[in-house]
Parts: sequence; structure tokens; C-alpha cells
Amino acid sequence: MSDTFKRLERAAPDTRLPINEVLDAVRFNDDGLIPAIAQQHDSGEVLMMAWMNREALEETLNTGRVCYFSRSRQKLWRKGESSGQQQHLKSAALDCDGDTLLLQVDQTGPACHTGRKSCFYVGLEGNQARVTSSPLIDPDTLYSSKG
Repeated sequence: MSDTFKRLERAAPDTRLPINEVLDAVRFNDDGLIPAIAQQHDSGEVLMMAWMNREALEETLNTGRVCYFSRSRQKLWRKGESSGQQQHLKSAALDCDGDTLLLQVDQTGPACHTGRKSCFYVGLEGNQARVTSSPLIDPDTLYSSKG
């Protein structure tokens, strides 16, 4: 753990540090990424998990529009650029180790590429998996209209 996060363990509420000092101490993985969990700010519903590199995190903090890093495309991915279903940042927080982000967002429409509000729609219940929600928008319609 970095000295910065060690110091923050005992810091009083409202202690402030320069953002660059904290971002320099973030524990990005070997690929330069950190997991980011997106949660709907008003309902608390967990919407999705994606990855951010430092550039995506800085863009998100500077613009208020959530930007991730697409591992499959190896480039920045501005949530909603192909579907129109954007995420607007309400707040961002790092966990105590500096290796996971929690983003409080205002999601417009579904967060999941399946057209569902949340990516977490496969419930694991005993010896079965159960689909727990229906799509809000047909995924074919969601992506075909933004081409």
C-alpha cells in the first residue's frame, strides 16, 4: 500500500490532498487499469463494472461524463457513445487500498449492452441461475439506431 493511502487511513474527515498525489498512488494493475463499479446515485442499484486507466479516470473527473477503457478495443470508451445511454458522474471514491473505484452515476436508460438497467441480472440461487430482469430496450434497437 502506498504512503498516501496509509496516511489517509488515519486522516480526519474533510482532509484534502491534491488530486495528482492521490492518482499517483492509485494501484493500477499490470495493464494500467483499475476496476470501476458504477452505482445509480439515487437508488443505490449496482449497474455495472468496467475498467479505467488513468486517462479515462482523469477525463471522467474533468468532464463529468463517465469514460472507461475498453480492454477488447484497447481504447477509451465513453459510456453511451454507440448506444446513447450515457452515465453522468455524481461522485467518485477510491477504496481504502486505492485499487477499486466506486462511481455514483446518473444513468440515462439501460447500463447493460443487453438493454437491461443493470449488468447484474443473472441471479445465482442454490443450484440454479435465474434471469432476474427484462430488457428495457431491445439491444438490436439500442445499437442499430446510433450507428
